Amino acid sequence: MNMSKQRITALDYARAWAIFGMIMVNYKLAMGADGSGSYLLRMFSGIFEGRASALFVVLAGIGVSLMTAKARNSMDREVICLQRKTLYKRAAFLFVAGVLLLLTGWSADILHYYAFFMLVASVLIVAPDRVFLVMSVITLLAAQVMQISFNYGQGWNPTFHEYTGFWTVSGFIRNLLFNGFHPVFPWACFFLIGMWMGRQKWLYSGNHKKILLFAVLGTIVFELLSWGLIQWSFPVLDANSAHYLFSTKPMPPTMLYVLSSTCSAVAVIMLSFMIVERSGESRITRGFIHTGQLSLSHYLGHVLIGLGLLETVKVLDNGSLAFAIAYGCGYFLLAVIFSYWWRKKWTRGPVEWIMRKLT
Repeated sequence: MNMSKQRITALDYARAWAIFGMIMVNYKLAMGADGSGSYLLRMFSGIFEGRASALFVVLAGIGVSLMTAKARNSMDREVICLQRKTLYKRAAFLFVAGVLLLLTGWSADILHYYAFFMLVASVLIVAPDRVFLVMSVITLLAAQVMQISFNYGQGWNPTFHEYTGFWTVSGFIRNLLFNGFHPVFPWACFFLIGMWMGRQKWLYSGNHKKILLFAVLGTIVFELLSWGLIQWSFPVLDANSAHYLFSTKPMPPTMLYVLSSTCSAVAVIMLSFMIVERSGESRITRGFIHTGQLSLSHYLGHVLIGLGLLETVKVLDNGSLAFAIAYGCGYFLLAVIFSYWWRKKWTRGPVEWIMRKLT
């Protein structure tokens, strides 16, 4: 495997783990198994909350940077225009796909948010590197101001599973920008950081161990800072207010959550580079790489097929965390096997092929 191909496949490998984590989180959510199960099961499933989807969005940003590298390097106006049109079309495709999932009752969709991130990317194809960092900081600070100034729970039922007024103009915009599952403020930070990372030479250098160490340390520091601030603020704030401001859970997405999840995403990406470098030709690694290459197909499939099957046989609302994890692991294993078989015959996944043809 040549070095250039190895770099791309390492990102695909990381994307497979993002899909696995999203399956774990989404199946737990869909089956209403949030508070059930043993301590170990709750710990295992909790690892992926907000982390897997953050990794998915960071990887999306890196992917867009790689896709638009030719336009950025050439500064050819015609090439830039063509790239922008492609991003517009893909944004439209993802928005429609996301809305279709929403219409099936899947309220935790990420694709319609992803479509907005694509529109942001189309404007920033040739922007200087510092613009991404500045915009990330502004987006993050704006999100924190919004969370303090407005009612974050508006529209949500007490369990945060149903959103009243979602299909109204005000409800849809509020959910998209402020208090949905992956709102633009601050989730655009992950995409912007990914676009910035995709331009950096250190991402593809041999310093993966050093970057991994810094990323892990960063995750630990922000987690400890979160814990400390929650504990120290108890004399002034009640428990709910302290967790609202300083938690590293994805809802609400605090500043510490974004910083911690960014570090954990970088750590997984660095690990993926290291694993692909060492065992990129093994069948297991190839299976994960192919799964990442079919990530859009698997994202749609884990909702329409995976959850659709459970709903058909009337066991979706079982409330069992053990079942949610076991079913998710089983579904992911089948997804890896399917991906390995599919890529022996075709170069793109079924949904990826359709998107490519239409955009």
